[in-house]
Amino acid sequence: MRALSVRQPWAWAVARGHQDVLSLATNTGYRGPVAIYGSLRADQGSCDGPRAPVADWDSADPAASAGGIIAVVSLVDVCAAAASGRPCRCGEWASAGRYHWRVGQPQPLKWPVMALSHPGLWELTPVVAAGVARLLPGEAAALPRRSPVSRPPARHRRRAVHPLKRPN
Repeated sequence: MRALSVRQPWAWAVARGHQDVLSLATNTGYRGPVAIYGSLRADQGSCDGPRAPVADWDSADPAASAGGIIAVVSLVDVCAAAASGRPCRCGEWASAGRYHWRVGQPQPLKWPVMALSHPGLWELTPVVAAGVARLLPGEAAALPRRSPVSRPPARHRRRAVHPLKRPN
């Protein structure tokens, strides 16, 4: 699964379905699920202006966390019109001169999955991706349960030996 770092409170707004367009400097040919990483750096100017998503902000909300994966969205399309100077109809979240990544179907996680971020669109490690999959709403019950660790029969187990004593 791929991931994208987004500064708070914008990551929270995407996770909760308040924002459906991300204005980024880069284009991508990728379409599909994208994990939203709540960046450790906050957008200081986010409280200014009419598009500020902080009206419904709840600091106790797991989607408001920083430093971890907080949601999974579907990257549906990328509009390149504004990046090339042409007008587009991507809505209030679109910024001029940027690529508009259209996202949908937000699935906030039950709690954040801690990870190390990378710039741009990056690949999750298998361990982090498994943690994200377990915490998606409704997905945890569908995941196969791990079978208990099987132990070899007693006759095949080695006895623990004290490091300073010789075995008999």
